[in-house]
Amino acid sequence: MQTELQQKNNAHHFQPFSDNKTLAEKGPRIITKAEGVYFYDSAGNKFLDGMAGLWCVNIGYGRKELCDAAAEQMRELPYYNLFFQTTTTPATELAAKIASLAPDHMNKVFFTGSGSEANDTNFRMVRRYWDLKGKPDKKIFISRKNAYHGSTVAAASLGGMGYMHEQGDLPIEGIVHIDQPYWFGEGDGLSPEEFGIKAAQSLEAKILEIGEDKIGAFIAEPFQGAGGVIIPPATYWPEIKRILAKYDILFILDEVISGFGRTGEWFAAQTFDLKPDLMTIAKGLSSGYVPIGGVIVSDKVAQVLIEEGGDFNHGFTYSGHPVAAKVALTNINILDEEGIIKQVKAESSPYLQKRWQELADHPIVGEARGLGMVAAIELVRDKVTKERLEPESKGGGVCRDFAINNGLVMRPCGDTMIISPPLVINEKEIDELIEKAKITLDQTAAHYQIG
Repeated sequence: MQTELQQKNNAHHFQPFSDNKTLAEKGPRIITKAEGVYFYDSAGNKFLDGMAGLWCVNIGYGRKELCDAAAEQMRELPYYNLFFQTTTTPATELAAKIASLAPDHMNKVFFTGSGSEANDTNFRMVRRYWDLKGKPDKKIFISRKNAYHGSTVAAASLGGMGYMHEQGDLPIEGIVHIDQPYWFGEGDGLSPEEFGIKAAQSLEAKILEIGEDKIGAFIAEPFQGAGGVIIPPATYWPEIKRILAKYDILFILDEVISGFGRTGEWFAAQTFDLKPDLMTIAKGLSSGYVPIGGVIVSDKVAQVLIEEGGDFNHGFTYSGHPVAAKVALTNINILDEEGIIKQVKAESSPYLQKRWQELADHPIVGEARGLGMVAAIELVRDKVTKERLEPESKGGGVCRDFAINNGLVMRPCGDTMIISPPLVINEKEIDELIEKAKITLDQTAAHYQIG
């Protein structure tokens, strides 16, 4: 029996990334409260949130300091815009704080309301930059297959998700996609090291095919999040860096998922020793407590846009919203002052990754991999041939449902199960996550009569 709230939801709420017809038949799960790394639904069920919401609740749920910061700012200045030569104290202080944490060559921040808006901003900035440099033909963006960069028209086009491109005749003109560094799925008998170089060299091949004079930027995630926590082989980023140094194109690093501690550093640019021209941020910026995103801009790009560009005719009503900025600044200060990111690097992530590797021995796991506070397992029927559990990668959904019944949120990306828990998860809670994951895998194997 559906509750009155579920019926009202079905009647009036059109939900994102959902089969709303199927959802209406059973009614949505209604989430009512959360604390730490757990959340609860209206039926009283408790769940360990292995996905930190949508990769974003880095400091965990229920931090009163963020609530107090929002209330204080709402009383003082609930809203003002950043148009027309104005700013606010929270937006200015937040920009300065982010710049102090970013790579040394990046000292400007443009605020948006989300990561999708931030990648739309990148699209505009890159093209404006090359116009000002007297090279207006440099309009083409190179991205990667199976990448995720958001769901607005430009951001979804920059991404490489086929199922998104099928709806709306995407990608739009001027965006092309190259191979992803997915060794488990596409390694073709090569060692990880060999495959990493091969995948990276598809960038140079595309540059030579199109022509350097036509290409504006290359955009990539440090690791592909929604694509299945695809962590490039160790040889991949050094080869990409070699290629980028050779050609005059901009580099956009999408740190929406990886930023603010996910890899054990403030940014994955530091983890992988990368030097982007533009860096996309959102999610962990406010730990998801309020919507906010942005672009961290390198000195090289900022100088051209500011000193030569005049008005940059782009922005949003809620760019650098004072309440969102104040909450984000408070969130960053908590991450900093409580040493949460240092804890991730020194203790939490090594423990999580050690325990996660135990899942590699399970009969239906073809690979267990991870980095920092993200991890993935590949579900297979046969470890040697890598045959999936059933056609069309439907096994992940089966595994996900068992996990939910066990009080654990893991996300399926096809037949890849992924996690990205709050950074504040402790060893006892990691143990709980692993034990529930093992039970879930046993149930999934039994469902498919394996082992």
